[in-house]
Amino acid sequence: MKYPDPAVYDTLPKLLRHNAQEHPGEVALRLKEYGIWHETTWGEYLAKVRRIALGLKEMGVGAGDVVAMIGDNDVDWISFEIAAHAAGAMTLGVYRDALEEEVGYLVGYADAKVVFAQDQEQVDKLISLGDKAASVQRIVYSETRGMRTETDPRVVGLAALEQRGEELHRADPAAFDRLVDATSGDDVAILCTTSGTTSNPKLAMLPHGRFIRHVITYLKADPKDHTDEYVSVLPLPWIMEQIYCLGFGLVARMTVNFPESEGTMFQDLREIGPTFLLLAPRLWEQIAADMRARMMDASAINQWIFDKGIKLGMKAVEQGRRSGLADVMLFSALRDRLGFSRVRSAATGGAAMGPETFKLFLAMGVPLKQLYGQTETLGAYTLQAGSELDVDTVGPPFEGCEVKILNPDVEGVGEIVTRHDNMFLGYFRNEEATKADLRDGWMHTGDAGFFDSKGRLVVIDRLKDIAETSTGVRFSPQYIENKLKFSPYVGEAVILGAGYEFLTAIICVRFSIVSKWAEKNRIGFTSYTGLSAEPRVYELIRGEIAHVNASLPEKQRIQRFLLLYKELDADDGELTRTRKVRRGVVSERYGQLIDALYSGAQTAQLDTEVTFEDGRKSRIKADMRIMEVGGAPAAELKKAG
Repeated sequence: MKYPDPAVYDTLPKLLRHNAQEHPGEVALRLKEYGIWHETTWGEYLAKVRRIALGLKEMGVGAGDVVAMIGDNDVDWISFEIAAHAAGAMTLGVYRDALEEEVGYLVGYADAKVVFAQDQEQVDKLISLGDKAASVQRIVYSETRGMRTETDPRVVGLAALEQRGEELHRADPAAFDRLVDATSGDDVAILCTTSGTTSNPKLAMLPHGRFIRHVITYLKADPKDHTDEYVSVLPLPWIMEQIYCLGFGLVARMTVNFPESEGTMFQDLREIGPTFLLLAPRLWEQIAADMRARMMDASAINQWIFDKGIKLGMKAVEQGRRSGLADVMLFSALRDRLGFSRVRSAATGGAAMGPETFKLFLAMGVPLKQLYGQTETLGAYTLQAGSELDVDTVGPPFEGCEVKILNPDVEGVGEIVTRHDNMFLGYFRNEEATKADLRDGWMHTGDAGFFDSKGRLVVIDRLKDIAETSTGVRFSPQYIENKLKFSPYVGEAVILGAGYEFLTAIICVRFSIVSKWAEKNRIGFTSYTGLSAEPRVYELIRGEIAHVNASLPEKQRIQRFLLLYKELDADDGELTRTRKVRRGVVSERYGQLIDALYSGAQTAQLDTEVTFEDGRKSRIKADMRIMEVGGAPAAELKKAG
């Protein structure tokens, strides 16, 4: 496929204008509202961006300014983003579920001049920040519910902004074209937040030209065109969603669809029937777990068909083929049920995926590929070929992308470093961090990995997270955690053992599945905390851990575990907004539990302070059972038996 010349169309607004001129009536975007899909053509897309851009320009937005966006993925968000680019500004996406403190840090650090805050909830966050958001001159909202009584003079509706933009266009029809013509491929387009696993996120500066050229490089490895349908479900502040919604959407004219809500996502997927799909490992794991949960309510014959189909399909995939019988029995109906029937290309990235989950979707007939990259590298720069079963690697590098292993050990494992012509410029207002991560043109990822015999990259874990027991046994916590999370009953896991004699685990049960299991087994509970303390739930999880242990070297097996009284939460700082575990936070907050796991105690007590979203603080006291994986059944279970 021939894509627009990046030397001519070197900014996102220029690409949008080109598509609107060449294909004005073609559908570019769809948004579902109140059960109805609303289509936006390229011509309508450009007109909306034009109205917003002229309105922003009149507000004083220009070169060097930062415009932030916070809200759901929708047409308003990406139109506002490209309009800000047309006005000469840089854009900063903020995760919708970010707490007020996080929003204040990002908006204040970037000195955002204008913020698109989709609804009342997001507007209230900004107003509550006070002096922490002193740079914000205007707050633009699109959802009118609850906004009638808002009196802050900075607040203005998107509809009013667009109306003013239309008036300006009528007064000077060439004004928008002058703005677009003035944009340059060298201008910074996006300030993209890094994952922030160890500290506040940094802001990677991504220029228009580099963004577009890297998208074209990516499309050479995984081609897309105007016949492709994509459903946007991952947060727009994440680099890969920017690459797909803006990059693939504008360069390849791939149609981007926005579901109505998180709750309707799978129904919306089925209605659209996407040809291309990107989901984070957590979502793929959730889909696999939900399938198993639904089978708990199925008849005995349907449960047999499901189990038999899974076994046949997984065995066939391991032999490098697909099972026709499993497809007839199970997978064809499953693909249709999930909305995957038309998928030609599917990807997962942002974190490692357990091999069993990966094999399950390949067995189902979903052409799933693992990718690898960082925000600083404009997202992915490796992708699996998909020509053979490959559950261990993230594929070879893209054309023009160099990857090497720095300071490899005797097994070839070292730090992954990379460079290509279209990487980030550096971190916004953080030269020290730029020098630390970008050395002699090479991006130091901080990840450990190696190349296999076929030149495919294998990513093991964060370099700093690869651990060693006191007896000298090296292990990857992430690898073991991903194996555990293939279980439908395990929602999150944190593997411990660095500096200790053996491995232990803190487990968070997957409440939606374990609660259903408990109901079927007539186990009473009132909350997550009560369910996670139930002896039979402990026994259930012990069986899942024992199953994983059987596939691990003896010295890397989990010996003791406890079930945490709550789920790990990004709002508590325990996970990043992309659902990666912040190990430092977990180790510090649950130090009492870790001490108990290694002291030989049978229970662990926790006494800690928590902060709620409204700023209130409270002390939490909880007792948790500690169980030996290879020990005798709990006394309560013996009694019940």
